[in-house]
Formats: sequence, C-alpha cells, structure tokens
Amino acid sequence: MTASEPVPISRTGARVERLPLARYTTLGVGGEAEVWFVSTHEQLAEAMSQPYRILGGGSNLVIADEGLRERVIRLTGPLAEADLEPDPALSTPDQIITGWVGGGVPLPGLIRKLQKLGWSNLEGTVGIPAQVGGAVWMNAGTRYGEMFDGLHTLEIVTPEGTRQVTPDDLKWGYRDSGIPRNHIVSRVRLKLRPSTPDAVLDAMNFADNARKGQPKMKTPGCAFKNPGGVSAGKLIDEAGLKGLRAGNAMIAPEHANFIVNLGGATSADVHALLDAIRSRVPVPMELEYELWPEQHGLEQA
Repeated sequence: MTASEPVPISRTGARVERLPLARYTTLGVGGEAEVWFVSTHEQLAEAMSQPYRILGGGSNLVIADEGLRERVIRLTGPLAEADLEPDPALSTPDQIITGWVGGGVPLPGLIRKLQKLGWSNLEGTVGIPAQVGGAVWMNAGTRYGEMFDGLHTLEIVTPEGTRQVTPDDLKWGYRDSGIPRNHIVSRVRLKLRPSTPDAVLDAMNFADNARKGQPKMKTPGCAFKNPGGVSAGKLIDEAGLKGLRAGNAMIAPEHANFIVNLGGATSADVHALLDAIRSRVPVPMELEYELWPEQHGLEQA
C-alpha cells in the first residue's frame, strides 16, 4: 500500500488511518503504516485477519524509515482501561487480585494509581514508558522488579482465538514472557500485596534514583542486554564509543547503552550505531530492541 491508496473500512467499526509511526515511539523515528485503533475483541479479531504488528508504548523499538507493509494494531477504549477493584472471589487479606486491566493501559499511570492505593509488587517497573500489554509481552522491568512479579492471569489473543493463562503456564524469564510473537496480550489481572502509599512510594523512589544517570532525550531504552551479568554499557564505554554520532543519532554520553535522537534522526542512523557497537565490542551481546522490519541480522544477536 502506498500513501495515495485508500485505507480499508472496518466492518466492525474500528478506526483505520495511514499514519507515521514515529509519533508512537519513544525514539521518534519510523515511516508510515496502516494503523488500526481497536476497542473490542471483535475489532481486534478483524484487525488480526491480515498480517499485523501490535504497537503499545513504542519503547524498545526501532521502526524502519520506509514504514511497514503490515497493518499496525493499537488497543483503545475498554482495552485501554483498568478495573482495579479487588475481585472478592480471588482476593485474600494478604493478596489482592484485581479486575481486568487492558493491554493498552499506560504503565506509568497504572503504577501511580497502585502507589496511591498502597498496593505493592509492581513498583520496580517505575519509569518504564510502556503499555501494559507490551510490558507483559517482554516481561519489562528493572533490577528492582519486573511485570511477572504482579501478574495473576493473562488474556492472550491469537489468530486462532482467545485464551486465558497464568504465569505458571508460560516459560517466562529475564525480559521474556514466553508468549509467541504473533500473540497479543489484550488484558491481565494483577496480583498485588497490601502495603501503604508511603512504603510503595519509597520503593518507587529507590528504583527511580538508580536511573538518574540515564539520558532524558528521545531514546528506545537500553540497546543491548547485559551479557553474562556484565554491564553492556560498560563494554560499550570501554570500546570508546560514548558520544559517537551517526547523522542525528548518538550513543549517549551519560550512559553508553542508550542511543538518543538529537532531533531528526532516522532509523538508518540508529542502525549505523548498532553496527558500530557490534563491530567494536568483543563480547557478543543480544539486542534489547525490536526491529521493524527485522534487518541486519541483529535480532539474532
């Protein structure tokens, strides 16, 4: 599809537009695609009837300047709302099980609401600019906690239908939920521990203070996973790459495992820096980013 071609009309009432994807990523790069804004399971099923990708908060993501051939799905409406009322059939005095939280709910706002309620288990994910579905799919987190610390039930939509699973049903681990790539986390129920707003806030501040050295400019987040417990940022720094530029992208002087957009950067600029890191750092490192479409073989690093 080209920019001049009309977008399809959804039979289920989903909003469909052809849009630049740069506006939906924390890096701020990416070409155009057909974007489906879905608010019901019926609309989601229709959107998944053709090749698709699901786009949440847009962190940990580098989208090609040429855009995508596949349609891009965004969760809205009820699929971006949170029912935080404790489920009386599942909750106990020591454990809170919430109602359904949509995959399109922004994670930072959810964490703030949980803090005000004094509910613990997810404060270690503070500062992650993601939506719930994407954060669950990659088991996003920090050294102080991850998404699977606070999950009770996951609703997963596949091309074959919808199913509910628990964390015990999945082979999840570090930055990995075990959920296949073509499956969408549409909703989750949270498993939380009663605490106090002050105690949760203290834990959030502690986790957030550890991130103070990270750059504040547009960035996808950490570029590489730490190999074997060694800091990827330290390895990149020791290779003398801090501050290296390609076009309007730069390896951040504050933290070498971050690539930042100085303004007007392209996906090609970012890939040039990723290639430079791979060629100069002697230790094999696995890429943290999603690359759309996959290219350069980096996704297999």
